[in-house]
Amino acid sequence: MVAIDPNLLYVLLIAISGTLICAAVHFIPVGGAPAAMAQATGIGTGTVELAAGSGLVGLITASYMYAYEPLASMALVMAAGAMGSMVMLASTMFAGSLIYAYGVAVPFASAQVKKDPITGQRQDIYISKGTQGQGIPTICFVSGVVGAGLGGAGGGLIYFSLMQIYTPLIAASAAAVAGVFTMGVFYVNSVIPSYGVGGTIEGIHDPKFKRVIGKDVLTSFVISLLCGVVAVFIAQGMIV
Repeated sequence: MVAIDPNLLYVLLIAISGTLICAAVHFIPVGGAPAAMAQATGIGTGTVELAAGSGLVGLITASYMYAYEPLASMALVMAAGAMGSMVMLASTMFAGSLIYAYGVAVPFASAQVKKDPITGQRQDIYISKGTQGQGIPTICFVSGVVGAGLGGAGGGLIYFSLMQIYTPLIAASAAAVAGVFTMGVFYVNSVIPSYGVGGTIEGIHDPKFKRVIGKDVLTSFVISLLCGVVAVFIAQGMIV
């Protein structure tokens, strides 16, 4: 049986985790400035802020699992990251929904689909004139939670991989170095889809989703491979 170089394995794991983060962005209902004015569905901020924000919360829960459960497996660390990220983004969307409903007084409706794929409710008859929809319909909410889970799991996977690399070398500060590097990978893979999305995206049901996710994921995989190589080089520099 052929033995696999651990460094190569960690590079591949980091590439996979970065790809998960990039893919996750496409699931999250990003509304940007139009959503802030209730002229589009989704959360009123950009891809980088949403992906990094939810992902970093997932990183905190993943690192907590790793720190307090010394025998935690990779799957447990990823699950902890996913759960933290999902709770954070679900809370954000819920708070936003309260503002849309009771502050702006708009119905939740999408211009991308005639009926909500989950509830089957008509959407087109509730869309305000001159808008691309408003609020956070059910399909957007569910898609966002799924995307947050993917992003948080990806962040947990990066953290776990980096801890495996750095702990034998710098046990005292491995968590800090791994956390900072994970944040960097988050931001890199949050920026990549912002070019493909080009403004707003409602989630998995948005026609833009199928059009851009393939090339964005491929780009992210290549960039994340480079991040993995850099992580290994950093580890080599720690060897005295």
